[in-house]
Amino acid sequence: MEQNFAIQLFENKQVRVVWDAEQEKYYFSVVDIVQVLTESPRPRKYWSALKAKLKAEGDETSQNLGQLKLPSQDGKKRLTDVADLEEVFRIIQSIPSPKAEPLKRWLAQVGVQRIDQMIDPELTFQMAVEDYRRQGYSDRWINERMKSIKMRKELTDEWERSGIHEPKDFAVLTNVLTKAWSGMTTGEYKQYKGLTKENLRDNMTNIELALNTLAEVATTEISRQRNPKGFGESQQTAQAGGRIAKNARKDLEKELGHSVVSSAKASDYLQAAEDVEVKELPEK
Repeated sequence: MEQNFAIQLFENKQVRVVWDAEQEKYYFSVVDIVQVLTESPRPRKYWSALKAKLKAEGDETSQNLGQLKLPSQDGKKRLTDVADLEEVFRIIQSIPSPKAEPLKRWLAQVGVQRIDQMIDPELTFQMAVEDYRRQGYSDRWINERMKSIKMRKELTDEWERSGIHEPKDFAVLTNVLTKAWSGMTTGEYKQYKGLTKENLRDNMTNIELALNTLAEVATTEISRQRNPKGFGESQQTAQAGGRIAKNARKDLEKELGHSVVSSAKASDYLQAAEDVEVKELPEK
């Protein structure tokens, strides 16, 4: 797990935040969130009691937490409960606090995801389209990106059906598939494009996006036919699906005379849609 640690301030209170580059999501210190909401002098004790209560009630939140070593006040790194935005939102709902709404707005400003997308999942699609348009992406690219999101969801659903549930396993399988068609893992691909926190797919050209989607669609269909059980067999289907996209890439590169795996990233050519006419992503 490639991590970047930072301290964010909410109303002058510190909230420890970790960016997971592989999963492309933020994790927040639960104790810090609790301290913000309750202003308790003993937030760890408050959280310990709340966690026990949630567990006794059968709430899944306590089961979905992770632990990471984060710097404490004495400067030493200690294992601390952390939660992604979805779980943080559930924790906020469990704690009566006048800080709840300001904290939700702050979390959205941190740039993780809009809280509205969790409250009403139907908003996700349209909000994503509008976000991409605001960033200057063309409608053609946006259409392909929306298709890729749908295909990715079908693939992850198929992996879950095959017995894959751990986030790290999803990340490994994604690396297997991506390397099979592009020659690089997702981390290497992002490094090639000069990306850090940005989403790799949001920085793919139309051709790269199409090939990645082909790899995922092929993997999904092969998995449905082979009916793999567990990680090992799912890894084989990911390699097979990736090879299909690799063959398509090689055939296209032979016709074009150049590589279609591009180092270009969105910030190289996109400006706000209100400032300039939207542009297609360059293909080389």
